[in-house]
Amino acid sequence: MSGKSWPRRLLRWSLVLFLVGLVLGVGAIGIAYWLIAPRLPDVAEIRDMRLQVPLRVVTADGKLVAVFGEARRAPVKVADVPERLRNAFVAIEDSRFYQHPGIDVVGIARAVWLLATTDRERVPGGSTITQQVARNYFLSSEYSFTRKLSEIFLALRLEKELSKDEILELYLNKIFFGYRAYGVVAAADFYYGKPLADLSLAESAMLASIPKFPSSGNPLSNPSRALTRRDYVLERMREEGMIGQDEFELARAEIDQAQPHEPPVETDAPYLAEMVRVAALERLGNDALTTGYTIVTTLDSRLQAAANAAVRASLMDYDRRHGWRGPEAKAELGAGAGPAEWEAALAPYRPIAGLMPALVTAVDAAGASFHLAGGESATVPLERLRWRAYVDADTRGPAVTDATTMLAPGDVVRLSRNNEAGEWTLVQLPKAQGALVALDPANGAIVSLVGGYSFALSKFNRATMSNRQPGSSFKPFIYSAAFDRGFNAASIVNDAPLVFADPSQADGLWKPQNDNETFLGPMRLREAMVLSRNLVSVRVLDAIGVRYARDYITRFGFDPASMPDNLSLALGTVSVPPLTMARAFSVFANGGFLVDPHFILRVEDEAGKPVFEMRAARACRECTAGTPGATAASATDLSALLGNANAPAADAAATPLVAADPAAAAEPPPAAPRVADERNVYLVSSLLRDVVRRGTGRGALVLGRNDLGGKTGTTNEHRDAWFSGFNGSYVATAWMGFDDFTSLGTGEFAAKTALPMWVGFMKVALEGVPETPFEAPPGITSARIDKATGALLAAGAEGGVDEIFRSEDIARLAAARSSQAAESEAEQQAYEIF
Repeated sequence: MSGKSWPRRLLRWSLVLFLVGLVLGVGAIGIAYWLIAPRLPDVAEIRDMRLQVPLRVVTADGKLVAVFGEARRAPVKVADVPERLRNAFVAIEDSRFYQHPGIDVVGIARAVWLLATTDRERVPGGSTITQQVARNYFLSSEYSFTRKLSEIFLALRLEKELSKDEILELYLNKIFFGYRAYGVVAAADFYYGKPLADLSLAESAMLASIPKFPSSGNPLSNPSRALTRRDYVLERMREEGMIGQDEFELARAEIDQAQPHEPPVETDAPYLAEMVRVAALERLGNDALTTGYTIVTTLDSRLQAAANAAVRASLMDYDRRHGWRGPEAKAELGAGAGPAEWEAALAPYRPIAGLMPALVTAVDAAGASFHLAGGESATVPLERLRWRAYVDADTRGPAVTDATTMLAPGDVVRLSRNNEAGEWTLVQLPKAQGALVALDPANGAIVSLVGGYSFALSKFNRATMSNRQPGSSFKPFIYSAAFDRGFNAASIVNDAPLVFADPSQADGLWKPQNDNETFLGPMRLREAMVLSRNLVSVRVLDAIGVRYARDYITRFGFDPASMPDNLSLALGTVSVPPLTMARAFSVFANGGFLVDPHFILRVEDEAGKPVFEMRAARACRECTAGTPGATAASATDLSALLGNANAPAADAAATPLVAADPAAAAEPPPAAPRVADERNVYLVSSLLRDVVRRGTGRGALVLGRNDLGGKTGTTNEHRDAWFSGFNGSYVATAWMGFDDFTSLGTGEFAAKTALPMWVGFMKVALEGVPETPFEAPPGITSARIDKATGALLAAGAEGGVDEIFRSEDIARLAAARSSQAAESEAEQQAYEIF
């Protein structure tokens, strides 16, 4: 063999081997495609594929209440992504993105070479942006040759189906950035609190650096590693000619300002937000939290803020009255402890309703020094530490004159800025709880709802879930039933001791009492309501019958199962949540109609288009809405969707939530059922207005209005305190008590606890709202009566007071007066005969 023929033979065999390898490779790829292709999804489906977008809950005036969903995401069009941000991702992830057909042959070859020449199981390189889109949208994260081949085939298909910009848009909306943030909009908002357009070059590069190591390499979990990778992204952008040297150096010198930014909640309404979330999941399943719905609630952000402030202020006032219970916790600090140890001691504690956790670092007779989380310090003098020690619900210790008797270094306490000067004052987390719910009596829309002092402390929603006895605030319903049976505001009932056989009592007797254990003798029902006389209510209930009263009172939305079948019903021993009481009082506020409490106004899709709208029945005096005694219409399947207020069906039937229809929106809403005669509720309302003018509710007079009515309620041993009140615009119920039913303390009547809460809310709610005229309906007339007997006075008779009656009541009283006059004349004639 000549020396010249050997190279030609080697070249020929090399060419043959290359061709054989190429044929085998192509054949292998063909076989792989033949095996895998039938199992590949149709990439055309990606156009219709929905990204997971969280559920947003907002108020009626557009303020954000909550965001629910595992993923933070807000999809964006690629045209709205700044060029420098797009370039950052392309530079670091796939610099030849706009040139290759979906796969990068150079990258794949590099990956194959590394696999062949090293013992690594996983190697970098080879995945283009298109391949990542294919993997993220269609495939699992499993690492295998089959998955990799599927990824390549899908990438090639995607390039045929979509444009490069469409593929990049899918990528930028899908990638994970850590902390539940998916997509560039969510990432920019979470790490920098900025819209995309406001990101600097350095911040854009930082975001592009995160997806490689979203959990371990983001700027919050590992700042140094993230900064190194950010600078590498900037270098790649410079190498690709996307930025110049000056831009590169300025961006690399920029100090990173990343920090967690939670969604900017604008209205504090977590209890109602949770009601929305639960209802959405029950009716829509998990899709409710991933399809980008926005649920517009009936809340008014201004009124919700007022309700929060009123509940918290009342609970803090109650807490202050009952004394200092001691520090929240005690931290064990060494002799040389400093700021680092102080910060560590405070780490488990978070601000709650504006009450900041603080560590006592030094204390003397004249005051104390505190360390607050974040490094802030405060020195508080004795006058702003001054508490009396808590002994029990009825007893406090002497006033503190030396701060060392109540505080010590290491104590974890709470401070609050509670004056215009921003001075810190010692406070404590209340143990008593409160709730407030307010409705629009015209249609039952919940305009504000507070279920407790703090959702962070307790997620139990006392406004809708706590069944408590309303005490005397239940009396208006007893009186309404009595008026329906012929009683009137001038009817005389004896306020005197009563005794009933009761085997459940120790002595076999039930002896109801008035709150002050005194008796006023015969009195008119109007005065009995104003003075909240228990024994009058018991006698009235006994006269009309418990069975009749229970049946009648269910018209106001009370569950019959919650009402006792005995005379204790007159004392408010029914068990109800505040929402039920607010709904029932709305019947007095709107003229006799039962409205359904609801908290959803409409549901909008991701584009902001209404897909469901609430069709709430309205109180309408001019409409034909049934006769007294009618019950609310039963809910349809769809009407229950997000419609009711987390209360039993008997308490709050669902309000129809129907598919949005512009034509239907122009139609008048359905009429709420009339459940009580208009004259009856007018009479009861007039009594409740007197409760405010001169009775137990007179604390509401500070509002300076003449259109308010309401009723206090305090249960046995002061376990519960209530005030339910209304005018024509709002009805609200306030409650205070302990979750474990312990006493609020002697003297803690509703007028001192719940009423100030109601007043605090109504002061804001009624600001600028015109007074509602108290106009008598047809069939109501007034007459002058004898204050002592309730009898009609003859025309021109001196003395007496004015009272209002139904026309038939006047007729009966006039007939009784004539009969009495005739009897008196007959007696006189008989006397004259003898």
